[in-house]
Amino acid sequence: MQSIINAAVINSEREKEMKCSMQNYEDDFDGQPRIVIIGCGGAGNNTINRLHNMGVSGAETIAINTDKQHLDMIQSDKRILIGKSLTKGLGAGGYPDVGRKAAEMARPTLETLLESVDLCFITAGMGGGTGTGSAPVVAQIAKDQGAIVVGMVSYPFDVEKARLIRAEDGLEAMAKSCDSVILLDNNRLKSFVPNLPLAQSFSVMDQLIGETVKGITETITEPSLINIDYADVRAIMSKGGVATMLVGESKQQNKAESVVRECLSNPMLDIDYRGATGALIHITGGSDLTLIESEEIASSLTYELDPHADVIWGARIRNDMEGKVRVLAIMTGVKNGDAIAQPKHPYRVRLEEMDQKIRAPKTPDVGRIKPRMPSAACDLASGPDIFYFK
Repeated sequence: MQSIINAAVINSEREKEMKCSMQNYEDDFDGQPRIVIIGCGGAGNNTINRLHNMGVSGAETIAINTDKQHLDMIQSDKRILIGKSLTKGLGAGGYPDVGRKAAEMARPTLETLLESVDLCFITAGMGGGTGTGSAPVVAQIAKDQGAIVVGMVSYPFDVEKARLIRAEDGLEAMAKSCDSVILLDNNRLKSFVPNLPLAQSFSVMDQLIGETVKGITETITEPSLINIDYADVRAIMSKGGVATMLVGESKQQNKAESVVRECLSNPMLDIDYRGATGALIHITGGSDLTLIESEEIASSLTYELDPHADVIWGARIRNDMEGKVRVLAIMTGVKNGDAIAQPKHPYRVRLEEMDQKIRAPKTPDVGRIKPRMPSAACDLASGPDIFYFK
């Protein structure tokens, strides 16, 4: 058996040398999926700007907005101003209906833009006008063109009141238009980066969305030791419902255990994924990454999934990851389809509870109240001859 192992190691080194010396051959057939990342509205545009600066291999970035001034500041492969005659390039004013109408007016342009797209990421902030209104329209157009559509949307702060109601409506619309939706809650920033300056705090959310989209895209477009291709991603993402992203990195001695712990304690993605019906796991490490470590990571992350869950995992070896391991995991079908629009404490439910308290305040239960005896009566009870008034 040892001789077989030794021969396998020698052949593996030869294969590496052959790959380095092998020349690219010309072929008319591309064989690469067309991947686009679209940012709708102000928050979505900021994420696109961050992604463009990070550099995403094999994907095209597109910024869509009704606010020309903000759109001009964004760096992306393409920029689309929608609703020119409706908003005059001045934005949607926080009205989702205006954003939706602007996207509908630009439907012919968007259909041409999204023709032959295989995988479409749509990022937006829920609760505003352009993002909340236009993102579901763009998602539906991409889906009608045959693309797998993944929404990456942020949920507003609790203090934003009316935006929370609009956000929940927007989430319902996104759930109907996308194959899977990943929800990130801005409120988690308060516990994760409470002391960072405001601009840097929001950039953390942009960075998280950017790293997620970049990780999924490059998992498909870059070669891996255990490969995950577009068909694998399509199979997992088409499970539908809410999806969650687990990201972790470790360079400790017990890399497998520590990276799983970091993935499961990610403070920005507060979703219980037990019972999920699909999982796509990609592990990146150095040449020291072993088979037992890879299998332990995949096994630990999928332990509490549905017994019939479709699990696909892959691994990539990179020279700059020596002594480290990074994990990107997508869990889909976490809950039923309606749960995507229901954060842990939906604001509309809280409003109804407050209204109910105002309309029907609690009244004291008279039958349970014990009558209080006057002091004189108490003294009378103690004896017939002497009593005191207090």
